[in-house]
Amino acid sequence: MLVRAVALRDYRNIGEADVRFTEGVNLLVGDNAQGKTNLLEGIYLFALGKSFRGAKEAELVRFGADIASLRLNFAAGGREQSATLRFAKGKRAVELNRVKLDRMSELIGAFRAVLFCPEHLSLIKEGPAVRRAYLDIAISQLRPVYLRALQRYNAVLRERNKLLKTADEQPRVFRDTIELWSAQLAEQAAVIAPARREYVEAVQAAAADIFADMTGSRESPTFTYAPGFHLEPDRCADPGAVREQMMRLLTSHLDREKAAGATLWGVHKDDVQISLNGRSARLYGSQGQQRSLALAMKLAEGEICAAQTGERPVFLFDDVLSELDAARRAYLTREFAGRQVIMTTCERAVFPDEANVIGVREGSYMQ
Repeated sequence: MLVRAVALRDYRNIGEADVRFTEGVNLLVGDNAQGKTNLLEGIYLFALGKSFRGAKEAELVRFGADIASLRLNFAAGGREQSATLRFAKGKRAVELNRVKLDRMSELIGAFRAVLFCPEHLSLIKEGPAVRRAYLDIAISQLRPVYLRALQRYNAVLRERNKLLKTADEQPRVFRDTIELWSAQLAEQAAVIAPARREYVEAVQAAAADIFADMTGSRESPTFTYAPGFHLEPDRCADPGAVREQMMRLLTSHLDREKAAGATLWGVHKDDVQISLNGRSARLYGSQGQQRSLALAMKLAEGEICAAQTGERPVFLFDDVLSELDAARRAYLTREFAGRQVIMTTCERAVFPDEANVIGVREGSYMQ
C-alpha cells in the first residue's frame, strides 16, 4: 500500500496544496506550527475516519472558508485508487473511487495506515482506555464487521447506562427493557472479545520478536488480553461463552449497577496486560523499557496488517524521533527499509540522503 499524492483545500491552515510522495521515507521538514502535522492528520483521516487529535469536523475547515476538501490517491489491492472527503457546516461527503458512500465507516479499511506520535509512547504506562483504543483502531482497519460491532456496542452501552441512571424514576421502563439492552450488549461483545483476544495473540508473536531485536536483551515481554467481564482469556475465543458470561453478569447484579448508574462489566472495561519477565511493565518497567514496548507494539501493528492483508500499511510518524534516544532512533530508521514512511521532523540532518524531502512553511509544501 502506497500514498501517491494528497490534495487539500481549505483544510486547517492549508489554503491549497498538492503533495506527492515516493516509496521509502518522505520527510515533512519545517518549524513548529507550520502545517506538518496537519498534513499527516489529513492523510490519517482516510484510515481512521476522524482526527487523531480529537478535533471536531468543523475545526478542520480553514478559518473563513465554508468547505474543506481532501483527496487521497493511493495504491492498494494491486490497483490505483482514490478517496475524497468534504466537510461543510456539519455535513460531510465521502467517496471511494468516485462512488459516494453513505457513512464514513464504509471507507475504513480501504486505505490502511499505522500512526505513531509522541502520545503513543504512553501506551504502557497509561490506563486501559489507551490500550483499548490501540486495539480498536488496528482491528477496525482489518475487519469491517468488528467496526460495526464496536459502533453498535457503544450505542447500546449509552442507552443501557441511561436506563440505569433513570431506573428509580422510571421503574416500569427499566423492568421492561433492561434485559433487551443487556442481550444486545452481550451479542456485540461476542464479536468484539474474540477479535481482541486473537489480535493480542498476534501482538504477542510480533512485538516480542521486535522488542528482542530492538533491545538486544534477554527480557521477555508478554501481552495478554484481559477481558472486563470475568472470563478466562482462552474462553474469550468462544463467542457463545462470551455471550453467556455477559448475560449472567448483566442480569445478576442490577442493584449494583443501578447504584453506580453505569454498566460495570463488558468489553468497555477490557485491557491488555503487559509484563516483562513476569512483572508488570506498567508498574515496574523503566521509561526506556516502556518506550521500547510501545514502539514494538506500533511496529507489530504494521506486521500484523501485512500478514493479514498481504501488503504493508503506510507508516505515519509525527515528530517521534525527537522523543527517542539514539539507540531506539537508530533501530527505527533501520526498520524503515521496505516500508513507505511519511514523517514530520524539524531536523533534516539525521536522515539518509535518499529520503524525499518536503519543506513545510505556513501551510505550503515545497518539493
